[in-house]
Amino acid sequence: MLWKVFPAFSAFLVLASAIACNQPADGPRRLEILFLGHKSKHHDSEKLADIFTKEYFKDGINISYTTDPDDLNEANLEGYDGLIVYANHDSISPSQEKALLDFVNGGKGFIPLHSASFCFRNSPEVVEMIGGQFKSHRYDSFPAVIIKPEHPVMKDIPAFVTRDETYVHDKISKNIEVLTERVEGDHHEPYTWVRPYGKGRVFYTAYGHDDATFNNPGFLALVKNGILWAVGDEAKARLAAYKIAQPTYTDGPVPNYEKRDPAPKVQSSLTPEESMSLIQVPVGFGLQLFAAEPDVVNPIYMNWDEKGRLWVIETVDYPNEIKSGDQGDDRIKILEDTDGDGRADKFTIFADKLNIPTSFVFVNGGIIVSQAPSFIFLQDTDGDDKADVRKEILSGWGKSDTHAQASNLRYGVDNMIWGVVGYSGFNGKGDTDSLRFGSGLYRFAPDGSKLEFLAKTSNNTWGLGFSEEFDVFASTANNTHSAFMGIPERYFSKARIEPVGAEKIDAHYAMHVATKNLRQVDVHGGFTAAAGHSLYTARAFPEAYWNRIAFVTEPTGRGAPSHTGAVRCRFQGRRRWLEYAGERR
Repeated sequence: MLWKVFPAFSAFLVLASAIACNQPADGPRRLEILFLGHKSKHHDSEKLADIFTKEYFKDGINISYTTDPDDLNEANLEGYDGLIVYANHDSISPSQEKALLDFVNGGKGFIPLHSASFCFRNSPEVVEMIGGQFKSHRYDSFPAVIIKPEHPVMKDIPAFVTRDETYVHDKISKNIEVLTERVEGDHHEPYTWVRPYGKGRVFYTAYGHDDATFNNPGFLALVKNGILWAVGDEAKARLAAYKIAQPTYTDGPVPNYEKRDPAPKVQSSLTPEESMSLIQVPVGFGLQLFAAEPDVVNPIYMNWDEKGRLWVIETVDYPNEIKSGDQGDDRIKILEDTDGDGRADKFTIFADKLNIPTSFVFVNGGIIVSQAPSFIFLQDTDGDDKADVRKEILSGWGKSDTHAQASNLRYGVDNMIWGVVGYSGFNGKGDTDSLRFGSGLYRFAPDGSKLEFLAKTSNNTWGLGFSEEFDVFASTANNTHSAFMGIPERYFSKARIEPVGAEKIDAHYAMHVATKNLRQVDVHGGFTAAAGHSLYTARAFPEAYWNRIAFVTEPTGRGAPSHTGAVRCRFQGRRRWLEYAGERR
């Protein structure tokens, strides 16, 4: 399943928990719509899904995108209120056909758009359910001729004009109710229609060939109304009862790098509850607030200890306040739920007076903290959960640009500490000689010795993750949100071969966000602040996540996409890279 996660719009901490939904299926909640597209750029389903998401998310409609017809199965479809199809899938398997027909017949919504009327041609019943089949077309500008203005789908829909393919249909069902026509001389071609199917509803429109229609306000309003009608009265009522925050915006000193008109504005802050109404999580998951301001402020890194407590780095110095010695205003805090209600109620400052710490790793009864220009070891020796040991173990880390310093420390299967660094790099002592490197991956022993540069990356690097087989992945901030490190640099050096580095493996550029209100300096529309690469190796989430899906945060895009909310990796056998499904999100 493909999905998106859009974290909160104010500074607080939320945790996603599987199945423990705070929005019951039969209570007030957002609508969940699965969008089945394809990989072709002809009839660009990825672009259309992105446009729908930005247009409809604020109104409570979640769009989850897939290009895999195998996602048409009972277990997957069960969590959705409706299904959009905009693609060119010529045939449908018997199991997919049954799942689709049962889904709609059981009371859910079906929204086939444009080329969907030429999909699944081997199934007469699906063609009948759609209400007709594409036969031929030309390309022209034409107005929407509204036949049933009184129908709920046509409420407030203008007779818009667009340039689109002029569909002619065949096998038109007797059970459709035509809402709009395309009129050409004496010919009146049904162009938008609805029909019941069992307990469900079908909305179809032939509009939607390309950008000329994708961005037409009339088309967008028509499809939105079609979705709300197709999902049925109960689902629509659940959405109407769900309170969705509407952020407000004011003029302010916001750089306009993309020369937008109108220029971007400053968003007012939201409460945690308001922010949660503006977050999309995968179907079957829910959100639970664990901690919020003022108990936790500006979290930049977190990790759980063996007691089930959450350790968090709070940084108010990042990125502009570089201080020396013990003069920083940052700290590491332990958050604990002592009464089992799922909310943190005990907060202990483990260490303070830090300056732009970026990550930590548990080791030797304490933690190693990445805090350029040094890595430091902090330990509590008297049991009060406050660090009373503080010593420097590894120096030489660059801090010329705090956006590009060392981060993401992780304990490796090889009993070494692994990490990444951006272009601020390292320039210091190695075990036998001086050592200098820029953006890439490295490792060192828990006592700070045996520092080794492993592989270079293409740019500023903040993401690192391991599979269960200890395959190594990374993400860079800009335009490489997933990379694979196969061979450490030392082996290339021994063979006198130019090192390969960490190879880019993501398969798509776009970040796919839920709001137009973003500000990016560069890589517009793509990943420009990717951080983390946490491949899911636990067992609390469904099996589809196990060792296959990674989470890569993107704060500029306000999300932790997973492909989707992240990166989906498939493996066959040990240590063999097989597939990267980067179009998933």
